[in-house]
Amino acid sequence: MVSQVRILLCGPVGSGKSSFINSVNTVLQGRNTTDALADSIGGVSFTVKFKTYKLKKDRVGSFFPFVFSDTMGMEAEISHGIQTNDIISILQGHVQEGYTFNPLTEQTDKQRECDQIPSPDDKVHCLVSILPADKISMMPQSVICEMRKVRQKARDLDIPQVVIMTRVDATCPLVSKDLKMIYRSKKIRDKIEECSNRLGVTKNYIFPVKNYSEEITTNTNVDILILMAMTNIVNFANDFVERECQ
Repeated sequence: MVSQVRILLCGPVGSGKSSFINSVNTVLQGRNTTDALADSIGGVSFTVKFKTYKLKKDRVGSFFPFVFSDTMGMEAEISHGIQTNDIISILQGHVQEGYTFNPLTEQTDKQRECDQIPSPDDKVHCLVSILPADKISMMPQSVICEMRKVRQKARDLDIPQVVIMTRVDATCPLVSKDLKMIYRSKKIRDKIEECSNRLGVTKNYIFPVKNYSEEITTNTNVDILILMAMTNIVNFANDFVERECQ
């Protein structure tokens, strides 16, 4: 068995991976948090090292039974962004905490040998692809292809997969005014359809959310969408662990 399920976040630069971690933590803590440093400008990845985030519970030294693995963003330029094979190595537990991603070259065989027999805790139990709803149409096909390569490897390992679709408020004015309208918005439904068609994930595994980005206090409507997504992610990860233990 594992002591916690590991959730790997991957996606293009500026999609909101680190912000999603902070948003989940904000919901659980009931206050503004900033454990995972995020960048509001974008352009290049703000995350450069492989890092695991544990989220604290109310008691000192107590944590929720899941962790997030954050990665460098994916980019169309070959000399920028994370190497796809590094993400695949993370899926299998072969990347050590604190590893610095190199956009020009993937992890070497010698580096992988340092963690040749990963523990069950080191392996990924759910792959979460992050895509910004307002930029799906403009996403370079090369980035989508690399994301699909990661998905295919996760499939080969039987790892469950979901998509978190961020920036819904920037996509639809109706939703920006009232987040409760998210599942009534034609624009959001169209973006879920487009996301499904481009990435190959069925629509019932695509969760539209709004990350906390400008709010300094919590918002119930934001919280509900994030908790709904996280409930499914943790359930899928638990199901995977149970299957692996049979």
